[in-house]
Amino acid sequence: MTVTRDDAEHTRTEILALVGRYYRERHAPGSFDPERDPVRYAGRVFGEEELQSLVDSSLDFYLTASRFTEQFESAVADYLGVSDALFVNSGSSANLVALTALTSAKLGERRLKPGDEVITVAAGFPSTVAPIVQNGLVPVFVDVRLSDYNADPEQLRAAVGPRTRAIMLAHTLGVPFDLDTVMELVKAHDLWLIEDNCDALGSRHRDRLTGTFGHLATSSFYPAHHITTGEGGMVVTNDEGLARIARSIRDWGRDCYCAGGENNTCGKRFGQQFGSLPYGYDHKYVYSHLGYNLKATDMQAAIGCAQLTRLDGFVAARKRNHARLFEALRPFGDRLILPEAPPHTDPSWFCFVITVREDAGFTRNELTGFLEANRIETRSLFSGNLLRHPAFQSIERRVIGDLANTDAVMNRTFFVGVYPGIDDVRLDYVADAFGRFMAGARAVGGGRDATSPAAPDR
Repeated sequence: MTVTRDDAEHTRTEILALVGRYYRERHAPGSFDPERDPVRYAGRVFGEEELQSLVDSSLDFYLTASRFTEQFESAVADYLGVSDALFVNSGSSANLVALTALTSAKLGERRLKPGDEVITVAAGFPSTVAPIVQNGLVPVFVDVRLSDYNADPEQLRAAVGPRTRAIMLAHTLGVPFDLDTVMELVKAHDLWLIEDNCDALGSRHRDRLTGTFGHLATSSFYPAHHITTGEGGMVVTNDEGLARIARSIRDWGRDCYCAGGENNTCGKRFGQQFGSLPYGYDHKYVYSHLGYNLKATDMQAAIGCAQLTRLDGFVAARKRNHARLFEALRPFGDRLILPEAPPHTDPSWFCFVITVREDAGFTRNELTGFLEANRIETRSLFSGNLLRHPAFQSIERRVIGDLANTDAVMNRTFFVGVYPGIDDVRLDYVADAFGRFMAGARAVGGGRDATSPAAPDR
């Protein structure tokens, strides 16, 4: 029996239809049982299209980058309005590629050199700072504001010194950092800017998307983020030269920039001189950077293509959930510092972040313990103060001030979820739990709570 291409395509169509049926039978969202189900701080939200796209890619069995990677990179670039997007295996890898790209000898005198300084914050995720240290550069730490958890603008100005060459900051938990101040410093001092946009896809400053201001920007597609590919991230830029360098660092450090399966894109594959290699050495195996293999798979990109079509709805859901929770917790503003969006910003909220006031009459751990006992997930604001962690205590650095607010974040800040998988029923459950705690209820174990007098002031 002869099997034709048409037969194979018909079989593919049948397989994908069955995958859709499987999703509806196995993965369709169920109702919330407050006596049993947790309220997650984050999680993947997907439909049958993601599962079908994943299986569609697997049937090609093109396991590295192929058609879905090209589609996903192009779609992300179009969404942000930038020229280039490079899919990598994580947001942390995206940060490493972006920062390392600025050390390339191809940038001449503008390249970052060992000992040059990069302004950042300690109240964040380690992979924003680690690439600075890994490249022999010196991080300069400034404090954050407790209202939005981003770098204090006055400290940013004070941080610029004679060896300062770059700024690398995250838009914390979806809230844009002060781009007016940052762009002023970038222009005045000829600094490089990397936006860590991993928590903020869809956020805006002055109606312009974050991730489009810097020389380079990064995204993460870990399941907790705005869209997911499982593991995965993206480096984006509007500079084709930087894109070519970043691609080299992602792809083993090779000088060749041909896409997979292509040859001689430059038209000079066997006609160039590099280093002390023989003239005409195959350009595909010339290495101009100390690079890595940080590529993601086509199956991950296939999921991303489907997820990206949901992004606008995801962003709207995050904003709606955040606003509903803010109104529910507003009466407790005397004991809790509630999140604020700075002027001219429109955050795509990653979460709902809270700092317990010093005179609240209870500790963060008492409040989060109560929430966790009632199956409401909480998380600290990542590292708290990164410089108090073993891996960072002895690094070379410069610190502006005493990082008092960063220590406050470490001791008194946490967040709960607003991701699209949280519906009104779950939000009402969360709001009710806060209300019961504020009225004096305390955790007694077993996922239950009991009413008791509030803790004395501390």
